[in-house]
Amino acid sequence: MIAMQVARIIANFVVFFELADDDIVDPDTAVKMMEDLGSGLDTLDKGFLRELVDAFAVIAEENSGEVQEVIRNIPYSFYLEEELAADDPVRLAELDAIREAKD
Repeated sequence: MIAMQVARIIANFVVFFELADDDIVDPDTAVKMMEDLGSGLDTLDKGFLRELVDAFAVIAEENSGEVQEVIRNIPYSFYLEEELAADDPVRLAELDAIREAKD
């Protein structure tokens, strides 16, 4: 339950900074805030981080269009699956291959 609540807070934050016009939020400030968020996410307990990553998929389905896509991509954008797989070289290689295929 708490993971869903935290995921919604994070999703609102990310959607705002990703989709706000440059005249509303300075792009450099937005990047700094996103970097700070990413640093905080990296320090979360792995079990909670797993719940959070799973919660983003659920929350994304509650939205549509660009907002849905931004929320769905939060784990990818912040390398959260890689953080979860830090001790699993096989999974890290799979995630790296997925990233290469997308780029």
